[in-house]
Parts: sequence; structure tokens; C-alpha cells
Amino acid sequence: MAAWCGRGGFLQITAPISVAYSAGADSTALLLAAHQRWPGQVTALHVHHGLQAAADHFETHAKAFCALHGIALRVERVQAAHAAGESPEDAARQARYTALARMAEQAGAACVLLGQHADDQAETVLLALSRGAGLPGLAAMAERFERHGMVFGRPLLALPSAALRGWLSSAGHAFVDDPSNTDQRYTRNRIRAVLVPAWETSFPGFRPMLARSAAHAAQAQRLLDELAGVDLAQVGTPPAIAALQLLSRDRQANVVRHWLRAQANLAASAAQLDELLDQVAACTTRGHRIHLKIASGFVTREGGRLHFTPPI
Repeated sequence: MAAWCGRGGFLQITAPISVAYSAGADSTALLLAAHQRWPGQVTALHVHHGLQAAADHFETHAKAFCALHGIALRVERVQAAHAAGESPEDAARQARYTALARMAEQAGAACVLLGQHADDQAETVLLALSRGAGLPGLAAMAERFERHGMVFGRPLLALPSAALRGWLSSAGHAFVDDPSNTDQRYTRNRIRAVLVPAWETSFPGFRPMLARSAAHAAQAQRLLDELAGVDLAQVGTPPAIAALQLLSRDRQANVVRHWLRAQANLAASAAQLDELLDQVAACTTRGHRIHLKIASGFVTREGGRLHFTPPI
């Protein structure tokens, strides 16, 4: 496992590094592999969400495990309760990434390694399909990304969960199982419990195939982003309505999506985008008004350009 840890370019990482360590099997395998590859230069980061009674046990296990193996550990407790209308998983994820980035920066780490693996990637693709996602969703999880000013990496995406657990068991390493992972109130857990076994029965070894589809989607999205950059240079920022009207509707949709993502870090729904493009097409007179709710803000017309107003 230690030799594997360099796949995907991670051997070029500048130490020290940090590993998001939940005390579960996946993050335990990653932490040990990183510790073997960069002895004395790895910090484990444990986020206590406070959402279940077992959270205290996770933290206790993390402290004991890191002490046993001589690995530095940082722990941060967060308030991960979700707001009305917000997904509990999304709220916990946002709180976790914020805490991980903060702890990694405090530790002087160059990056945070995450333990998501091939099974997680397959589940992410299936979840995106079930929601009718576009290319960004179908691209699933990137191997490398930046958030809150910190670089994150997922070096285990090519390895199935069974391989990680098998390695831990054969070496006698302890880990904890999160009871919430079997709670089928959560969509991802239902996919794991119901859909994944059905896919495995019908299409043995399907995980690499879904990963390949995700890679194709990611490549296509990168090309669309490049095209959006070219078009945005032509239509301006914010987009000029007359210049938008010279593009095909598909390119209008692509450049507006790109603009909204860069302007406000949001994505319009398919219905909202269709309505906005209809209004852009109909905007042929000086007095034509555009006013459309997008996510929690509004896209309006100001002079000859589109304008996004964030929520107050």
C-alpha cells in the first residue's frame, strides 16, 4: 500500500501533508499509507460533527490510533446541523471541508488527502444519474481540487473498498464502522445497499466502467469550460445581451452557466436556464425587462447587459 500511494502524481507532493481521518476503514488505510510513504511528515485531521452519539467514540479511537502509530493529530469540533431546506449531507460536507482546510493550514500542510475510493466514485455517478445531473455531476469526484484556499487530493479512487479493508485486516489494523452508513434514509446509503449489489450482479466489475464514464464527462466539461471562456471574452462580463443573441442557444446556455458559476458560485436549474434564454431571445427592444430568480438571487437586465443580484 505504501508504494501505491504515489499513483496519480502524489509522489510529487511537497511535505508536510495532512490526511482527513474519520477513523473509518478508508481513511485509516490512507493515513497508514501516507505515514509509511512520508514518515514524520503527515498530520491526521479529525472532524467531530457532533451529529450522532458515536462521534465521541470516533474521536477517542482516532486519538488512540494516532498515538499508537506516532502520527500527529488535530481535532476540530464543528456545528454541522442543516438549515431548513438544506440537505443534512451537504451541511455536514461544507462544515467538514471548512474545518479540514483550516486545520491543514494551521499544520502547515501542502494538501489534504481524502479517502474516497472506487466504490464511492461509482455511487456518486449513480446518484448523479438518479438526479438527472449534467456533465459536472456525471464527472463525479475529481482526483484533485481546491477549496477554501487548500489543495485536496483523492489518491484512492482506483481502489475498491474491499481491497482497502482486506489490507487493513491482513495487517491487523483497527478501524471503526460508522453506523450512519447503513441508514437508508440517506439516498447514497440506499444506492449502496440496493443499486450497487444489483449492478454487481448484472455487470460484474462495473466500477471501472462507471469511473471511465465519469472521466469522459469530466473531459467534456473541461472542453465546454474552454469554449465558455472563448465566448465570454466575446460577450463580455457581465454578458451583453446583443452579443449573446449571436450565439447558438446551446452556446448561450454554456456561457451563461459559466458566468453564473464564476460570478456567484451557483448553478441554474434546467428550467430556470431555459426561461432566462427565452427572455434573452425576446429582448429586442430598449425597454424589454428581464427579471428571473436564479437559485437565491436574481438575473436582471441593466442597460444592454445581464446582471446578477445576490440575496440580501
